[in-house]
Amino acid sequence: LPKAQPPWSFLTNYAHVLLCLAEESRARTKDIAVRIGITERAVQRIISELEGQGYIRRTRDGRRNRYSLDPSRPLRHPLGQQRVSALLALLALPRSR
Repeated sequence: LPKAQPPWSFLTNYAHVLLCLAEESRARTKDIAVRIGITERAVQRIISELEGQGYIRRTRDGRRNRYSLDPSRPLRHPLGQQRVSALLALLALPRSR
């Protein structure tokens, strides 16, 4: 019998949102919410906080938003001085599209 998935994750919802935006710079909050398994309102709040701290930049692209990441920003954990680019490289994702 396959084991059930544990109720925890190695990455936070903030990291998941950041990674979704790294994969698809024009991703809709609704699609990100479904993919991560959180509410659309939670995704909007996370995007707003990431933008406020300079991790992402939002620009209008027609009727949609386009997000660009700042890979030089530090990850916010006291364990190390790693940058966003290190997280993206670890997971073999492009920095932005």
